[in-house]
Amino acid sequence: MELLTELLSSINSVVWGVPMLVGILGIGLYLQFGLGFMPIRKLATGFRLLFTKVEQGSGEISPFNALMTALSATIGTGNIAGVATAIFFGGPGALFWMWMTALVGMATKYSEAVCAVNFRETDKLGNHVGGPMYYIKNGLGAKWAWLGVAFAIFGGIAGFGIGNTVQANSVADALQASFGISSLTTGVVLMVLVGAVLIGGIRWISEVAGKLVPLMTVSYFSAGLVVLALNISAIPSAFTLIIEHAFTPIAAQGGFAGAAVWAAIRFGVARGVFSNEAGLGSAPIAHAAAKTDSPVRQGLIAMLGTFIDTIIVCSITGLAIIVTGSWTSGEAGASLTTLAFSSAIPGGQYIVAVALAVFAFTTILGWSFYGEKCVQYLFGIKAIVPFRIAWILALPVGATQSLEFIWLLADTLNAMMAIPNLIALALLSPVVFRLTREYFAKG
Repeated sequence: MELLTELLSSINSVVWGVPMLVGILGIGLYLQFGLGFMPIRKLATGFRLLFTKVEQGSGEISPFNALMTALSATIGTGNIAGVATAIFFGGPGALFWMWMTALVGMATKYSEAVCAVNFRETDKLGNHVGGPMYYIKNGLGAKWAWLGVAFAIFGGIAGFGIGNTVQANSVADALQASFGISSLTTGVVLMVLVGAVLIGGIRWISEVAGKLVPLMTVSYFSAGLVVLALNISAIPSAFTLIIEHAFTPIAAQGGFAGAAVWAAIRFGVARGVFSNEAGLGSAPIAHAAAKTDSPVRQGLIAMLGTFIDTIIVCSITGLAIIVTGSWTSGEAGASLTTLAFSSAIPGGQYIVAVALAVFAFTTILGWSFYGEKCVQYLFGIKAIVPFRIAWILALPVGATQSLEFIWLLADTLNAMMAIPNLIALALLSPVVFRLTREYFAKG
């Protein structure tokens, strides 16, 4: 096991290394330039479409619930623990690079959704299915089919780590630390709750996500605003720190060990991608089920996921950590975010614990759909029920076990999902650009 862990660590350092980060940012920049920065220019249009009740076209869930399902999988531990980790290793400047990653990632997420809707299929149950494996098969042809299979394999296995056991473990740790609830109890409750939702498939998942995600996001954001309001005098200097140390090294101070500019870039980009999943190919699986007749319209809604996840939710976490001065405490991960909130708000640790638990729960639901569609692509609809049973049974295991190896495996496979997806997005970019031109030409 030790040898296997070392081998996996070596692979992980490669797949999450400079080439991968350059690839994700490079494809994102290429798409952003190719679209004439439309995702940034049309941000307001995306929000307007999100709250337009008119649904045209076939699909299983509303465009709004498609976005909420995608957000349920992306807004999670990365927004609380991931941001804190980036600042711990890269300093305040890491937050700037998370923002840059998000602005680039909006074009990537837009393109993923456009391809997902444009190349989706209807399965034997009459449901719409799509995502990287389908737009690789239907957009690139038979000679690229193996790439779609590779994505489905990576996604199907990675889901049990990044979207299941690791999330269950995060919930168990948070509830035990703050409320003294045993890990086994948490695991069993999660199993029952997730099982109850999965019975109804994507419709029930999207309904739960459509209610929980906005509620928890607004609640966490509001708590973060209180922290900022109580430290309002520190906000200007916080932004100065963020901008300044995005381009210059920062010296050690307090419990902070100091960081080079490269560390700010590396951890800002890596945690940004981990948080909003732009380029990984997971979100388009949810957007393919949306009731729409326009790939571009769903793409405009999909790109909001990256903006909401990183520019709004991650920023609140990062700014709270910086304005309270907690970033120099020497704490890391979720403990650092907890320290920031509790230092400003009495009982702040409970807010973070509940947010972490709900975000992780919705991530389990979102990723269950992603994993299910990957397994369905490989083995057909007969694999759906066995997958759901395995998914539910894995939760108590994740809640009660040490997961260092599982986390490493899932993190590695998560990055490997991006490789087939980025290749497909680059090759299908002319289709994305053409559909976009045609949509806006019609006014």
